[in-house]
Amino acid sequence: MPKSAQHTFLLEVGTEDLPARFVASAIAQWQAIVPATLQEHGLSGTVQVLATPRRLAVLIEDLPAQQPDQSLEIKGPAASAAFRDGEPTPALLGFLRSRQGDLKEIEVRATPKGDVVYLRQVRPGQPTPDLLSHLSRQWLETLDGPRFMRWGDGDLRFARPIRWLVLLWDDQVLPLTLHSHSVCIVSDRHTQGHRVLASETIALSHGRDYARALETAGVLVDPRTREATIRKQIHELAKEVGGWVDLEVPLMEEVTHLVEWPTAVLGAFEPRFLGLPLEVITTVLISHQRYFPVYTDNQRQALLPAFITISNGAPTATPLIRAGNERVIRARLADAEFFYNADTAQPLESYVAKLAAVTFQDELGSMAAKGERITALATTIAKALNCSAADRAAIERTAYLCKADLVTQMVGEFPELQGYMGQVYATVSGESPAVATGILEHYLPRFAGDKLPQTLTGQVVGLADRLDTLIALFGLGLCPTGSSDPFALRRAANAIITILWHGRLRLNLLELLQEGSQQFCQQFQAKLSPNDLYAQLSQFFSQRLRTLLQDEQGIDYDLVNAISPDDVPDLQNRALADVLDAGDRARFLQQLRDSGQLQTIYPTVNRAARLARQGDLDPQRLDLRAVKAKFLEAPIEKEFYAALKAALPTVKQAQQTRTYSDIVTTLQTLTPIVSRFFDGDESVLVMADENHLRANRLALLGLLRNCAAVIGDFGAIVHAEAPH
Repeated sequence: MPKSAQHTFLLEVGTEDLPARFVASAIAQWQAIVPATLQEHGLSGTVQVLATPRRLAVLIEDLPAQQPDQSLEIKGPAASAAFRDGEPTPALLGFLRSRQGDLKEIEVRATPKGDVVYLRQVRPGQPTPDLLSHLSRQWLETLDGPRFMRWGDGDLRFARPIRWLVLLWDDQVLPLTLHSHSVCIVSDRHTQGHRVLASETIALSHGRDYARALETAGVLVDPRTREATIRKQIHELAKEVGGWVDLEVPLMEEVTHLVEWPTAVLGAFEPRFLGLPLEVITTVLISHQRYFPVYTDNQRQALLPAFITISNGAPTATPLIRAGNERVIRARLADAEFFYNADTAQPLESYVAKLAAVTFQDELGSMAAKGERITALATTIAKALNCSAADRAAIERTAYLCKADLVTQMVGEFPELQGYMGQVYATVSGESPAVATGILEHYLPRFAGDKLPQTLTGQVVGLADRLDTLIALFGLGLCPTGSSDPFALRRAANAIITILWHGRLRLNLLELLQEGSQQFCQQFQAKLSPNDLYAQLSQFFSQRLRTLLQDEQGIDYDLVNAISPDDVPDLQNRALADVLDAGDRARFLQQLRDSGQLQTIYPTVNRAARLARQGDLDPQRLDLRAVKAKFLEAPIEKEFYAALKAALPTVKQAQQTRTYSDIVTTLQTLTPIVSRFFDGDESVLVMADENHLRANRLALLGLLRNCAAVIGDFGAIVHAEAPH
């Protein structure tokens, strides 16, 4: 199509100031929705989603004037029901009426289920402007976000009240009305510039002039342009004071969506405040004021007494804006300084008693009681891991102090500093580095993708804290339901499994859950019996293990089923009894598949596993006495038996040392023998009529299956290659 036939479309929704998080979300939603709906309707064009705190916009260029004709094929009734004696039946006529079709558009086609009637229609394309008016409303109504609001007395809902609406096809206004009772917004060509820099209404002459017209009115409507401007200005200001600013932080996206015309402003605070812990200063700057800290260098270990903020006001007012921001940050840092001095006037241990006045949960008592449970559970875990006496002492001390900072003034004012202030105050109080670090690390990971605890002390206390929470809340019947998880229990269980993997910790979760269920039901008014509580917790952990293996570790679903299926309790229990081993085995199976090695053993082992189900050999037995040598008749049986006799010691040793590659090597050696056992001139009939022969041959296959089952259930694997 020649360039002259291409058109431009603009939709702009003007609003009261939108939350920055909604702006980012709306951009992402429209970037997915708009191109997809255009494609559905046979349209193509260059789509730009533009946004500021006061507007959301879609600019589409290179659009055709007319939607192309659409060819439709609609499946109708079976030919036997559509025609009788060569004449159309009421069923066919009704189908045609419902589709506004004609007999001339009917085609009969052969299908696997017999001849079927198809209706073939060509639907003329609509004028593109008409279609876009309809789609604009759909795009608006499709947007989703938290806490949408109503205004006026109608039912119209949006993130903030809508104040104006622009809908242009080239230079023509397209009709669109949003109304609900007293609220009525009609599309036109008028938009608004910057609230401070340009007070007059702007009349857009053409959609392609949109960004340029708004820029002259103090609005950079493209978020990418605003972000690039912010980055350049911050870099220049940081260079002025010989500092460095971390720009790869969530704050960058947030400030980009908080301003329309960004102006970076360099401010300063008194150097004495640098005596505060670094994280305190950066929390005040970033979380509470949305300022960028200025570091001495890119190691981010020390700060300069400076900050950079992004203003949305007039650039000429920068001195006034700087003074106002400096006054605010001075007061905030002075508060933090007071809290720090007051908190460090006494040792961290002195705050533990005050936890008795803080409620953990109404039915579970205080944070002091929770601290006692964490200490007891951490001690149990340390014993199970055979920790040294020094490690156990550090773990118990960390568990005792881990929640103490919750009642300090600093954490009361800045809750996000919990754990960090515990580490700082523990150091000031003379606690060992292991204890101080453990207090911080026991909160890690705080969210998906967060860093993990690196020390044994932090790992063990973190495990104890989360296990106590899970057991207690499940015991009160407060387990997650559907998508609802108000206490973040899924995240807690995920963290436990991830810590065990990362720390290479061999811990029997089943024993801990069983013991914890018993103790909880003795101490509290549980909603479940100890056995039911244990069953719910173990099933919950099995689900989390499966999810982490498949979604985060990238293990194919059938290989996950081979390690911990959702319907085989014995395999689930084995996985939870050693979560570290379960993860290792799943990754090993994935590696076998990816390398092609699985193909060398899978067909034979899988066939043996399917047949072995008809025998009665215990799936975990690796004892050659399961086979009666006196009943071995055929030479291939005897060869199979001899090969198993040679292989079983290797398999048992590999099971103990978890060197699963040795088992694969052994299975590769057995595979050609088992293939001849099944097929060819030497083969035998496994399901022989004689009971003793059948049982003996099934036992041979059962032992082979059990060798492979040390790694996983090969019967659950659907194919040697990745399933499609």
